[in-house]
Amino acid sequence: MFEIRPYRKRRDEIAYNPFREMEDFERRFFENPFGSFFRNGDIAEFKTDITDEGDCYVLEADLPGFNKKDIHLDLSDNTLTVSAERHSEHEEKDKKEKYVRVERSYGKYSRQFDVSAIDTEGINAKYENGVLRLTLPKRQEALPETKHLEIN
Repeated sequence: MFEIRPYRKRRDEIAYNPFREMEDFERRFFENPFGSFFRNGDIAEFKTDITDEGDCYVLEADLPGFNKKDIHLDLSDNTLTVSAERHSEHEEKDKKEKYVRVERSYGKYSRQFDVSAIDTEGINAKYENGVLRLTLPKRQEALPETKHLEIN
């Protein structure tokens, strides 16, 4: 993760310091030695695309390798939570000794979306080939009613 800071020119930056770059590198390395490889945010989040189809939004979420029964959709207070959980095949002790390398991630993945502009009664979900596709119909805005008033 990066940090946004306002740019300020320090006094010691006016003169060239050949060791400054090495000191900065060392500081950054020991703060986060593996960079973004093991950030929990990357592991616990799946990628989504949302398109506006006019009368609805279509949300497509990449969830490869999940069983349909392990994907959960929950609505609460105008928030849609999409979560999925994958269990490790090598959790059992006798199987664990057979693995030479384990790179696939396991655990709970979750994302939340604001659905305040969505007609939640009409949401349609489909899971096929590792992609969860949600059709989210837009809420129809009530047009202001105009009335003719008689003058007494």
